[in-house]
Amino acid sequence: MTQPPVARESPTSHDLEMVAAQLGRDPRGAMAVAHRCPCGEVDVVQTNPRLPDGTPFPTTFYATCPRLTAAISTLESEGAMKGMEARLSDDESLAAAYRSAHEDYLARRAELGSVPEIEGISAGGMPSRVKCIHVLVAHSLAVGPGVNPLGDEAVDLLPKWWERSPCAQALAPEGE
Repeated sequence: MTQPPVARESPTSHDLEMVAAQLGRDPRGAMAVAHRCPCGEVDVVQTNPRLPDGTPFPTTFYATCPRLTAAISTLESEGAMKGMEARLSDDESLAAAYRSAHEDYLARRAELGSVPEIEGISAGGMPSRVKCIHVLVAHSLAVGPGVNPLGDEAVDLLPKWWERSPCAQALAPEGE
Protein backbone atom coordinates (compact mmCIF):
# COMPACT_ATOMS: atom_id res chain seq x y z
CA MET A 1 0.00 0.00 0.00
CA THR A 2 1.38 3.40 -0.97
CA GLN A 3 1.24 5.85 1.88
CA PRO A 4 0.09 9.39 1.30
CA PRO A 5 2.94 11.72 2.21
CA VAL A 6 3.07 13.54 5.50
CA ALA A 7 3.48 17.28 5.05
CA ARG A 8 6.86 17.18 6.77
CA GLU A 9 8.10 20.67 7.12
CA SER A 10 11.15 21.55 9.19
CA PRO A 11 9.93 23.67 12.10
CA THR A 12 11.03 27.30 12.15
CA SER A 13 12.11 28.99 15.36
CA HIS A 14 8.63 30.60 15.43
CA ASP A 15 7.01 27.16 15.10
CA LEU A 16 9.05 25.80 18.00
CA GLU A 17 8.23 28.85 20.13
CA MET A 18 4.52 28.42 19.33
CA VAL A 19 4.61 24.71 20.15
CA ALA A 20 6.36 25.48 23.44
CA ALA A 21 3.65 28.06 24.23
CA GLN A 22 0.92 25.60 23.23
CA LEU A 23 2.35 22.84 25.43
CA GLY A 24 3.53 25.06 28.27
CA ARG A 25 6.97 23.44 27.99
CA ASP A 26 9.72 22.92 25.46
CA PRO A 27 8.74 20.31 22.87
CA ARG A 28 10.64 17.04 23.19
CA GLY A 29 11.74 15.28 20.04
CA ALA A 30 9.69 17.42 17.64
CA MET A 31 11.36 16.97 14.29
CA ALA A 32 8.78 18.23 11.81
CA VAL A 33 5.55 20.11 11.40
CA ALA A 34 3.08 17.40 10.38
CA HIS A 35 -0.01 19.61 10.06
CA ARG A 36 -0.95 23.25 10.32
CA CYS A 37 -4.20 24.55 11.68
CA PRO A 38 -6.28 26.62 9.23
CA CYS A 39 -5.07 29.65 11.26
CA GLY A 40 -1.56 28.87 9.98
CA GLU A 41 0.04 27.72 13.22
CA VAL A 42 1.31 24.24 14.00
CA ASP A 43 -1.29 21.90 15.46
CA VAL A 44 0.45 18.52 14.97
CA VAL A 45 4.16 17.74 15.17
CA GLN A 46 5.98 14.63 14.09
CA THR A 47 8.28 13.38 16.81
CA ASN A 48 11.33 11.18 16.85
CA PRO A 49 10.61 7.67 18.09
CA ARG A 50 13.34 8.16 20.68
CA LEU A 51 13.40 11.31 22.79
CA PRO A 52 16.67 13.21 23.29
CA ASP A 53 17.13 11.54 26.70
CA GLY A 54 16.91 8.09 25.07
CA THR A 55 13.34 7.29 26.15
CA PRO A 56 11.32 5.41 23.50
CA PHE A 57 8.36 7.52 22.39
CA PRO A 58 5.68 5.73 20.37
CA THR A 59 3.56 8.83 19.63
CA THR A 60 4.81 9.78 16.17
CA PHE A 61 2.11 12.40 15.56
CA TYR A 62 1.43 14.65 18.53
CA ALA A 63 -1.39 17.20 18.70
CA THR A 64 -0.09 20.44 20.20
CA CYS A 65 -2.78 23.10 19.76
CA PRO A 66 -4.61 23.60 23.07
CA ARG A 67 -7.90 24.40 21.33
CA LEU A 68 -7.64 21.24 19.24
CA THR A 69 -6.71 19.08 22.22
CA ALA A 70 -9.53 20.60 24.30
CA ALA A 71 -12.04 19.79 21.56
CA ILE A 72 -10.72 16.22 21.38
CA SER A 73 -10.89 15.92 25.17
CA THR A 74 -14.55 16.90 24.99
CA LEU A 75 -15.18 14.05 22.52
CA GLU A 76 -13.43 11.64 24.87
CA SER A 77 -15.38 12.86 27.91
CA GLU A 78 -18.64 12.44 26.00
CA GLY A 79 -17.90 8.72 25.54
CA ALA A 80 -16.76 8.68 21.91
CA MET A 81 -14.00 6.15 22.67
CA LYS A 82 -16.44 3.57 24.04
CA GLY A 83 -18.70 3.88 21.03
CA MET A 84 -15.82 3.62 18.58
CA GLU A 85 -14.34 0.62 20.35
CA ALA A 86 -17.71 -1.16 20.48
CA ARG A 87 -18.04 -0.72 16.71
CA LEU A 88 -14.63 -2.35 16.19
CA SER A 89 -16.09 -5.56 17.63
CA ASP A 90 -19.22 -5.39 15.47
CA ASP A 91 -17.89 -4.13 12.12
CA GLU A 92 -15.17 -6.27 10.53
CA SER A 93 -14.53 -3.82 7.70
CA LEU A 94 -13.99 -1.01 10.22
CA ALA A 95 -11.72 -3.28 12.28
CA ALA A 96 -9.71 -4.16 9.15
CA ALA A 97 -9.34 -0.49 8.19
CA TYR A 98 -8.24 0.32 11.76
CA ARG A 99 -5.64 -2.46 11.62
CA SER A 100 -4.39 -0.90 8.37
CA ALA A 101 -4.15 2.46 10.15
CA HIS A 102 -2.03 0.75 12.82
CA GLU A 103 0.28 -0.64 10.12
CA ASP A 104 0.50 2.79 8.50
CA TYR A 105 1.46 4.35 11.84
CA LEU A 106 4.16 1.73 12.40
CA ALA A 107 5.55 2.15 8.87
CA ARG A 108 5.75 5.91 9.21
CA ARG A 109 7.54 5.62 12.55
CA ALA A 110 9.96 3.05 11.10
CA GLU A 111 10.92 5.61 8.44
CA LEU A 112 12.23 7.79 11.28
CA GLY A 113 14.31 5.12 12.97
CA SER A 114 14.21 1.76 14.67
CA VAL A 115 13.34 1.56 18.35
CA PRO A 116 13.18 -2.14 19.30
CA GLU A 117 11.55 -1.42 22.67
CA ILE A 118 8.36 -0.21 20.97
CA GLU A 119 8.41 -2.37 17.85
CA GLY A 120 4.88 -3.38 16.90
CA ILE A 121 3.32 -0.85 19.29
CA SER A 122 1.64 2.06 17.58
CA ALA A 123 -0.44 4.48 19.66
CA GLY A 124 -3.96 5.34 20.68
CA GLY A 125 -4.92 1.72 21.33
CA MET A 126 -4.46 0.62 17.72
CA PRO A 127 -5.04 -1.97 16.33
CA SER A 128 -7.76 -3.38 18.57
CA ARG A 129 -8.76 -0.68 21.08
CA VAL A 130 -9.50 3.02 21.19
CA LYS A 131 -7.44 4.45 24.02
CA CYS A 132 -6.64 8.00 22.91
CA ILE A 133 -8.58 9.98 20.33
CA HIS A 134 -5.86 12.67 20.43
CA VAL A 135 -3.45 10.26 18.71
CA LEU A 136 -6.04 9.17 16.15
CA VAL A 137 -6.88 12.78 15.23
CA ALA A 138 -3.20 13.74 15.03
CA HIS A 139 -2.56 10.75 12.74
CA SER A 140 -5.49 11.69 10.48
CA LEU A 141 -4.51 15.36 10.30
CA ALA A 142 -0.89 14.48 9.53
CA VAL A 143 -1.54 11.91 6.80
CA GLY A 144 -4.87 13.12 5.44
CA PRO A 145 -8.24 11.42 5.18
CA GLY A 146 -8.69 7.80 4.19
CA VAL A 147 -5.93 6.25 6.31
CA ASN A 148 -7.29 6.16 9.87
CA PRO A 149 -11.08 5.68 9.83
CA LEU A 150 -11.65 6.48 13.50
CA GLY A 151 -9.29 9.45 13.36
CA ASP A 152 -11.18 10.75 10.31
CA GLU A 153 -14.48 10.24 12.11
CA ALA A 154 -13.23 12.17 15.13
CA VAL A 155 -11.93 15.02 12.94
CA ASP A 156 -15.39 15.27 11.38
CA LEU A 157 -16.98 15.46 14.84
CA LEU A 158 -14.74 18.29 16.05
CA PRO A 159 -15.93 21.89 16.08
CA LYS A 160 -13.88 24.40 14.09
CA TRP A 161 -11.42 24.99 16.92
CA TRP A 162 -9.53 27.71 15.06
CA GLU A 163 -12.51 30.00 14.41
CA ARG A 164 -12.56 32.02 17.65
CA SER A 165 -9.22 33.56 16.75
CA PRO A 166 -5.87 32.21 15.68
CA CYS A 167 -4.08 30.31 18.42
CA ALA A 168 -1.17 32.73 18.10
CA GLN A 169 -3.41 35.52 19.38
CA ALA A 170 -4.68 33.38 22.24
CA LEU A 171 -1.13 32.49 23.28
CA ALA A 172 0.53 35.88 22.77
CA PRO A 173 1.75 37.59 25.95
CA GLU A 174 -0.36 40.55 27.02
CA GLY A 175 0.53 43.76 25.28
CA GLU A 176 1.45 42.15 21.94
